[in-house]
Amino acid sequence: MAMHHLKAHTCDAAHPVTRIDPRVKLICALALLVMVISCRGVAFPLLVSVLSLALCRSLGSPWRLLALRFSEPLFIAATVVLLKMFFSGSDPLFSFGVAGYELSAYREGLREGGLIASRILGGVSLLAVVGFSTPFTELMAALSWLKVPQVLVDVALFAWRYLFLLLEEAQVVYNAQKNRLGYVGYRRSLSSFGTLAGVLVIKAFDNSQSITTAMVQRGYDGDMPMTLHRPLRLAEVASAFLFLAAMIALRSSV
Repeated sequence: MAMHHLKAHTCDAAHPVTRIDPRVKLICALALLVMVISCRGVAFPLLVSVLSLALCRSLGSPWRLLALRFSEPLFIAATVVLLKMFFSGSDPLFSFGVAGYELSAYREGLREGGLIASRILGGVSLLAVVGFSTPFTELMAALSWLKVPQVLVDVALFAWRYLFLLLEEAQVVYNAQKNRLGYVGYRRSLSSFGTLAGVLVIKAFDNSQSITTAMVQRGYDGDMPMTLHRPLRLAEVASAFLFLAAMIALRSSV
């Protein structure tokens, strides 16, 4: 078992997408997400995925990081396609025998699975662009401006802030176990991993109590101050409307 530090990706600060107001980016991403989910064909979601992937690369995201971010959605999409293809539909595409059982793939299932998979990839690609081009704190401030419940924003901010501290503590414990041959053999590895998980839970509770005490002493009353937004620029809003209008027209034509 291996542990790696989570490193925040630093995007190109000079990129035009990075300089766009986070609120405008978030509204555009949400609008595109609605288009992707409601689309009845695979062409538009796949086109959004390709464009988003190209945009992530132009932001300076390395291929390894993109592969890591998209590995789980790709696995889920492939699973959905296989389940739909073999267990949904009536028009056989092909069949084969496995352990005495006959498995048949169906055209309707493949079509439905491909549609769902394209929506998954399109939605994840949009989130990746927003995540790579917007600092997390500014993204949370934009969500607060959009009237997302403040308690959800506060929980996300606390989780993001202290996840890295918890990861560092996990790395220290893991290295100590590894130096003492704690991960030699299957049984010993499971035992060491269970000990590591227990230590992290205890540390999380201890840290939560000390953090709560420290924040209350500094005047925290349950309201997390957010970033003050500058007025929305007319050029950005107009550009966003033109972009969304073009995407709507493209969605209708494909």
